[in-house]
Amino acid sequence: MRTFKLVLLVLILAFVAAIVGVSWFTTRHLPMRTDPTMFSIPAGASLRSAAQVIEAAGIDIPAWQLEMLGRVMGRSSKIKAGSYEVEQGLTALALLDKLTRGDVTQGELVLVEGKTFRQLRAMLNEHPDLTHESQKLSDAKILMIVGAKEAQPEGLFFPDTYLFNKGSSDLDVLRRAYKAMQPKLAAAWEKRESTLPVKTPYELLILASIVEKETGLPADRPQVAAVFVNRLRRGMLLQTDPTVIYGMGERFDGNLRKVDLQTDTPWNTYTRPGLPPTPIAMPGLASLQAAAKPPPSDMLYFVARGDGSSEFSATLDEHNSAVAKFQKR
Repeated sequence: MRTFKLVLLVLILAFVAAIVGVSWFTTRHLPMRTDPTMFSIPAGASLRSAAQVIEAAGIDIPAWQLEMLGRVMGRSSKIKAGSYEVEQGLTALALLDKLTRGDVTQGELVLVEGKTFRQLRAMLNEHPDLTHESQKLSDAKILMIVGAKEAQPEGLFFPDTYLFNKGSSDLDVLRRAYKAMQPKLAAAWEKRESTLPVKTPYELLILASIVEKETGLPADRPQVAAVFVNRLRRGMLLQTDPTVIYGMGERFDGNLRKVDLQTDTPWNTYTRPGLPPTPIAMPGLASLQAAAKPPPSDMLYFVARGDGSSEFSATLDEHNSAVAKFQKR
């Protein structure tokens, strides 16, 4: 009987010690080599490989201990991939919770309306939170990877704010931006004015990109679109400076000269009728909608007033007077 009681006492003490040990292990603050500490768990990583990544990042918890904790708590198959950032005071249990919730840190990329694809590529190459897989790829190769059927990338990517796990590929962001543009363009095309003088959704995208670049104030956007649509209907030259500048490429030094307007390129709407062959920038949703369904108008000209707004005119005489008033004074 005495032996039984002694064994029972030893078992109880061992159980209590185990409880205390587990409690200490799961609730102690984990020392870290840096504060904060950042690490990335790749897609498809097992709990064991994730624990090894965390230990290598400088968090003082042996990989086998974190793996054991995950298995005991039934979370070994619930680890989420992504970029993580943790601070001093973190416990093993809190770390495991963070991994299974997928509480990742995110990067942000803002694609701005009116930017060109060349400018977009520069933004991607300079972004510190992206993996620059597109940097050495040609435009054609990028289009193939993102699933685009178009031959040129200009205007195909929807301007918006894109959140992503730090360390993500810039190609993933481009793929998302391309896929985001498709339903927006399709919806605008579906709701277009029945007599709109464009033949395809791609031509609508081109027109919207011109509207985007020529709009100073949002309130003027519908009238800007109406001017270009009216010109197309009448077979007039579009004569829009942003297309000329786009056609000049890196030759443009910030000063558009008369000789530039007279030098023919595929995008020079002073020398060539109709729309240019490609968009000239990323149009936003408002420009897509304005280009698809401009308001009734007889306006054929506009000139910048100097405050961001535009003066619209129906006749050349009115336009010349507006130019004299706002640009030659």
